[in-house]
Amino acid sequence: MLDGAARVPELLDRAVADGQPAIAITDHGFMFGAHDFWTQAQKRGIKPVIGLEAYLTPGTARGDKHPVRWGGPDANRGDDVSGGGRYTHMTLWAENNEGMHNLFRMDSLASIEGYYGKPRMDRDLFHTYAKGLIGTTGCPSGEIQTRLRLGQWDEALRAAGEFQDILGKDNYYVEIMDHGLELERRVQQDLLRLAKAIGAKLVATNDLHYTAPEDAEAHEALLCIQTGAKLADPDRFKFDGSGYYLKSAQEMRDLFADFPEACDSTLEIAERCDVEFTEQVGAYMPKFDVPEGEDEISWYVKEVDKGLHRRFPNGIPDEVQKQAEYEIGVVTQKGYAGYYLVVADYINWAKRQGIRVGPGRGSGAGSMTAYAMGITELDPLKNGLIFERFLNPERASMPDFDVDFDERRRDEVIEYITNKYGADHVARIVTFGTIKAKNAIKDASRVLGYPFKVGEDLTKLMPAPVQGHDMPLSAVFDPDNDRYKEAEPFRELAASSPDYEKVVATARGIENLKRQWGVHACGIIMSSKPLA
Repeated sequence: MLDGAARVPELLDRAVADGQPAIAITDHGFMFGAHDFWTQAQKRGIKPVIGLEAYLTPGTARGDKHPVRWGGPDANRGDDVSGGGRYTHMTLWAENNEGMHNLFRMDSLASIEGYYGKPRMDRDLFHTYAKGLIGTTGCPSGEIQTRLRLGQWDEALRAAGEFQDILGKDNYYVEIMDHGLELERRVQQDLLRLAKAIGAKLVATNDLHYTAPEDAEAHEALLCIQTGAKLADPDRFKFDGSGYYLKSAQEMRDLFADFPEACDSTLEIAERCDVEFTEQVGAYMPKFDVPEGEDEISWYVKEVDKGLHRRFPNGIPDEVQKQAEYEIGVVTQKGYAGYYLVVADYINWAKRQGIRVGPGRGSGAGSMTAYAMGITELDPLKNGLIFERFLNPERASMPDFDVDFDERRRDEVIEYITNKYGADHVARIVTFGTIKAKNAIKDASRVLGYPFKVGEDLTKLMPAPVQGHDMPLSAVFDPDNDRYKEAEPFRELAASSPDYEKVVATARGIENLKRQWGVHACGIIMSSKPLA
């Protein structure tokens, strides 16, 4: 976050335009972007390679909370272990679906059990989940390069041999980069020597943080947002070297003209890696624990019948009975009997605990069987609500109940679900904060060192949000946009001075990039299988 300035659509389009057959994603420490990246690459006919730049504990176990220094007190900061001695880096790619699933498992365990500054893995995880993975010696912050810079040849050789044994001889490559860094040049000969010593192939890679060369300034602004610095600060965090964009195939061939086999390995890995995401609607629905001798369908039917008698103590009207029987047929045919049982269970548990629950919103309120089971509190026939809006035989996507709990006691419901179905089967949903237009302008103004008033003057002239959504800066300058005229005062001010122009140009470079990730207030994932 606040480092990757490459927008996925633009990145993929540039790769396609260059005729590249594949492109990899290896985000730092997390795999948030993997599915979106894979999906968008598929649409463009380019092969997506799913990977991770993993953080590895320099100690013996991922749970250790002790920084490790290899170079002693005299080592330069850039020479010793990255992250203040808390982790090194390692590049990993999934060769197949088993490898991708292993990456997910390792990444989850690194976050849950190994978090110390970053989500860290250890060698035990590699031993357990190495199948289907391809790895490398990594970037200058990797263990191998760090040891080579410190003159620890034997330790570097031992570590590389260990990873080669874990991953397999043909699955471990010696990675070389060239961004004009002194750190890279110092170890290049040792990396070549290491590759020969362990019989590993070279692979050429490029550390990519933005899409095109002209995006470098936007990336620098993004780093300033991350660190709270200004572009003019002499000691601010910034990247040394250059070329952190998607280079063309020819640029890479030219850059590594002395090592053509390293570029061949890049293509070799791309050809080897082949993964896919599958979407099976309802395939992992949590299983409801029914009494012995029952299954979910039979128990669902009994719960509906019991609920109808409770709702209509003076006798069930014919039209109610007919509607309930129709719904039972559709629900059981579509395989959602268990879904009703699960939702009814936690709603009725909450009611028994005195937790306030809403009467039901959305299309789910049209279900008579949901009304019978206590999921909703509105008689759908009496109120003219339509079940088919919720579920019908032709509908392919899952139905959903909109449920409201008293936010002061919502965590109790989540705790109940977690205890009932298991902590490894229940998870909170991640959310992402995006840099929107007005924030982009204010951020750009600050990192450029302008007074607060500069950003404020511009944002005041932005067209008003529509249904909570700001007008993006791309639309502000698009004559074909319906609201183009509304933004005329903004454009006039932006063009009135070089300072305003620079703020807007910088803002456009960082707009819609991800600022942070967080936890959804109440969204929960439940599964019949462990989620990792």
